Amino acid sequence: MKQVYNFSAGPAILPEAVLKKAQEEMLCYKDTGISVMEMSHRSKEFKDIILEAENLLRELMDIPSNYKVLFLQGGASSQFAMVPLNLFRKSCKADYVNTGRWSQKAIEEAKRYGKVRIVASSKKENFNHIPSLDPSSFDEGADYFYITTNNTIYGTRYTTLPDTKDVPLVADMSSNILSEPCDVSNFGVIFAGAQKNIGPAGLTVVIIRDDLIGQAMDITPNMFNYKIHVDANSMYNTPPTYSIYIAKLVFQWIKEQGGLEAIAEKNREKAKLLYDYIDSSSLFKGTVNKKDRSLMNVTFVLPTKELDAAFVEEAAKEGLMNLKGHRSVGGMRASIYNAMPIEGVQALVSFMKAFEEKNI
Repeated sequence: MKQVYNFSAGPAILPEAVLKKAQEEMLCYKDTGISVMEMSHRSKEFKDIILEAENLLRELMDIPSNYKVLFLQGGASSQFAMVPLNLFRKSCKADYVNTGRWSQKAIEEAKRYGKVRIVASSKKENFNHIPSLDPSSFDEGADYFYITTNNTIYGTRYTTLPDTKDVPLVADMSSNILSEPCDVSNFGVIFAGAQKNIGPAGLTVVIIRDDLIGQAMDITPNMFNYKIHVDANSMYNTPPTYSIYIAKLVFQWIKEQGGLEAIAEKNREKAKLLYDYIDSSSLFKGTVNKKDRSLMNVTFVLPTKELDAAFVEEAAKEGLMNLKGHRSVGGMRASIYNAMPIEGVQALVSFMKAFEEKNI
């Protein structure tokens, strides 16, 4: 079979070693005689899996002991409601930075439960940059301050975190978690959908500081109450067991690569290779301000929509899959998550060069 490189934004590429290990254990996990898919979440074997997954994640991200780790369902979008329901504790006010589709959705959801103030936005420029933030404008009485650290659709990321002082910083890290080291102690809550750098769709990871647990609004459903899930060790109901198992394998794989420092170095190398070519090209053009470029999602366009469509079609024939950009940006998007080997980016750049020579 021809080599295929999957540049999908999510569900996204998984490490080949992880897929092979899952294949090896598909019918029989260790000596249990059954697949993890068939395993009771109350069994000792699965409890060992989820505990190992948590311990590996804690090790990789150096998560402090005063933070809880949860493995939940509902996708990152469920966190758009869970965050305000649990963190609107005093003033019922929150500051949000609007950097794209997912922060907009989070803003609209939070407005249902309290007062939301947009402290900065890049909407007028179609979210092609991270807006400048003035700490003097932040509300010191807010219950939390919300950002999306990497914007999958638009290809932007925060390179500097806002200084929110005593106001808990909440971060949607769905598309850049585990791509480079981060200081967890800078955040009150971190959450991420799994389907980009963690594992298959169906799992959401939440990392939450102890003091933010247990003060949910009275209207909060049990399934949306962080304390319920903390007290039940992520097993208030049946968790997404197989997705957690794959996440554990991914965490093991990252550790074997040398951890987040080594992963970050590879990610910077891949991104530089692609951005350097785009910057040198007379045909391709990047869509993001250089200072805010994502390491995970590289967005670029050609002079016409017809050329964009031809590029995507011809690239697919060469085994370079899922390069079509989101409809709100157009053009192309190459998602180069942790599992994308540098050979995939090299193949993409080679194809781009050939396409440019043919169409210049």
